[in-house]
Amino acid sequence: MTGRLLARAELARAERDAMFALLTAHFEGVDRATFDRDLDEKNWVLLFGDGGTLEGFTTLLVYDTVDAGEIISVVYSGDTIMRRNAWSTSALPRSWIAAVRALRERDLHGRRLYWLLLTSGFRTYRLLPVFWREFYPRHDSATPESIRSLISRLSSERFGACYDRDRGVVRFAVPQRLRGSLQDVSPGRLADPHVAFFLERNPGWRRGDELVSLTEIAFDNLTPAGRRLWLQDGRATARVERAG
Repeated sequence: MTGRLLARAELARAERDAMFALLTAHFEGVDRATFDRDLDEKNWVLLFGDGGTLEGFTTLLVYDTVDAGEIISVVYSGDTIMRRNAWSTSALPRSWIAAVRALRERDLHGRRLYWLLLTSGFRTYRLLPVFWREFYPRHDSATPESIRSLISRLSSERFGACYDRDRGVVRFAVPQRLRGSLQDVSPGRLADPHVAFFLERNPGWRRGDELVSLTEIAFDNLTPAGRRLWLQDGRATARVERAG
């Protein structure tokens, strides 16, 4: 399975339709107007597939802001979904890391880069400890005050009154909820301290509450698994040269 990065403006109508169909197959509470509005706020899209069939996608908004007098860049992940048959593959993290690396080297000019991630499911949150050494919030370390402040400011700016500062979650007026068996949590999963932390920290995940997480995208912050993906020559999937 391959991943293809393209500017959101390059999406064909058929690709947008396929993305919406895939999202509605996995989430309840999805309507086309909201999907299109959210998609149009993003500037990049990663599409996954084999043989012309869309197997998954994730949307990205890359933007600059100021933190403590320093210009930083932020990657905000929007809708993300992969078909069940792709869960056991590394397609999503491999292509995502390759794409962010390509964007970082092309546009960000050495600025610090942070990943702002919303998760209503433990599977996506579980990607953080697999590929990143430091990320917050987490079960085994308190969030540093500087990171807590940055999370709060970025979330307040982007989500307004939907952001619950005390809980660190976003509650959208019309939430997207995982369908059926996608909400199941096996006993084995509960034994994972990262999964247990996510479920405790975001008790409303089944109704669509989204936990806000932040990590710095930097080579030194990658786990060995993350470094292997970073060093792979996967940038051929990123058509960033056609942006802007």
